[in-house]
Amino acid sequence: MSQPAGESSQPQPAQPTPPAQPASRAAALTRGTVQSIHYTLSYAVRNAEKGPQGAIVLLHDLPGGAFTWADALPKLDAAGRAVYAFDMLAYGESEHAWPSDTSVWGHADCLSYAIQRLGLSEITLVGFGVGGGVAQVLATRLLRDRIAKLALINSYAYEYAFAPDWPLPEMAKRQDPEAPKHTTTDAVLNDLRATLPNAAANPQYLAGSKLDAYVNEWNSDIGRELLFQHVRLMNPMYLNAVSSYLRGLTVPVLLVWGENDKVTPVSLGERLQRDIPGARLEIVKGAGHLLLDDAPDAVGDLIARFASAATPVTASR
Repeated sequence: MSQPAGESSQPQPAQPTPPAQPASRAAALTRGTVQSIHYTLSYAVRNAEKGPQGAIVLLHDLPGGAFTWADALPKLDAAGRAVYAFDMLAYGESEHAWPSDTSVWGHADCLSYAIQRLGLSEITLVGFGVGGGVAQVLATRLLRDRIAKLALINSYAYEYAFAPDWPLPEMAKRQDPEAPKHTTTDAVLNDLRATLPNAAANPQYLAGSKLDAYVNEWNSDIGRELLFQHVRLMNPMYLNAVSSYLRGLTVPVLLVWGENDKVTPVSLGERLQRDIPGARLEIVKGAGHLLLDDAPDAVGDLIARFASAATPVTASR
């Protein structure tokens, strides 16, 4: 169970629940696009009639897209807020810009313009994995005046910008600019299919159409180039550039981690909890890195309660 803001910040267990089928859960979503700098970003929105103030904004991991949030969305309805799940640049239905800056800073730059253009304010910003790194840039540097709360889920942080063997084997070698020219698209897709389930504590949930969704967006020559571009820009220095600013966060911060996360280990969440004033760490029992597949209901419930809880008074920014 989670704790009200301001109480003890000891890790608390949350029980995972097997997800329902994604097709039925995504039915309430509508799609929109927004122009940002030179690019068009796509987003899925739920409960748009609740208005832009206080919206929940969701940022996904690599690989992924807005689709990864589908099973958690019904729980977010309890917050009574609009929910915007973005396809970040060069993912999903957003513009497939190659070459482009798809580092955490490049994504944050695009999203800062997109969020302002959509008029979203007092948002609860939620970042998962790579999206957690992007959320750190937005919350500490580029969009501080529009973020009321920050949630990081199994996030990369500090100098830990990628795992050694996920989502592809031998990730360091894949950062070579020539790497995509020395492998076929089929070989990369086969590597993804073999390696992605390693991040799920319950791989049976990541099968069939779910696994296809993670893999098939890269099934083209440009898709292969984009995937390698994302991997190449997972640069520890880009992420670590904001680490010293985390101590200055004055908004409520929720950290959610899978108990068995082997990609972004729980020690990262524990360090973030120590560094961010008042941060609360929630441990989801029996779940791995792919929390949105292992335990979507637990994650959705935690975010909904966090977003709807009264915000404690903090020092002005």
